[in-house]
Amino acid sequence: MLELHDITAGYDRKAPVVRNATLTLAPGEAIGLLGPSGCGKSTLARVAGLLHRPDAGTVILDGEPVRRWRHRAPRDQRTAIGVVFQQPRLSADPRLRLTDLISEPLRATGRRDDIPQRLAELVPSVGLTADLLDRRPHEVSDGQLQRACLARALVLRPRWLICDEMTSMLDASTAAALVAAVEDYRAATGAGLLAVGHDDMLLERWCERTVHWENLTAAAVGER
Repeated sequence: MLELHDITAGYDRKAPVVRNATLTLAPGEAIGLLGPSGCGKSTLARVAGLLHRPDAGTVILDGEPVRRWRHRAPRDQRTAIGVVFQQPRLSADPRLRLTDLISEPLRATGRRDDIPQRLAELVPSVGLTADLLDRRPHEVSDGQLQRACLARALVLRPRWLICDEMTSMLDASTAAALVAAVEDYRAATGAGLLAVGHDDMLLERWCERTVHWENLTAAAVGER
């Protein structure tokens, strides 16, 4: 289970962007978190991805409370979650070739020997072609770069996947292809999914249930 209990979080303790939010995601479950821009849902997604320490509340991952965040989190917790962000150009190092971007988590966890096999598996599954792997972010389209970012999120075989507005900047065909790649991965692994967005039709088609932001939290003010 991925459990968030009474989460209050933000970037200024005097003005949190999330207040008292509670959400539980079961193994294999797909939940859509629906809300307008600026409501705080991306901040909550970062908390769920262990990328932002909440000001109050508890995150429990597979029965274990989370006590450290970002690079300080234990490896087994940190690698259990894959995150795909809305803007691939802000989440990709512009100096890296796509092959290095995708394999970066394997290098960081000392699993260099796994790189050839994982690239061979993931590159076609997300719709990339081998000729793109030597290119850098400025040499590919937004859609191609987001495909690489999805592959990076999947490369460690996470048990939980968080997609924060993953498709909002993409054309319809690329968005559909990325959703299909996520669903193929979930079908093969049983991973749980938290899909964050403001497109109610997409989330309702993609996810087993959709949680509306106003029903999730008692109050939310703004989003950085």
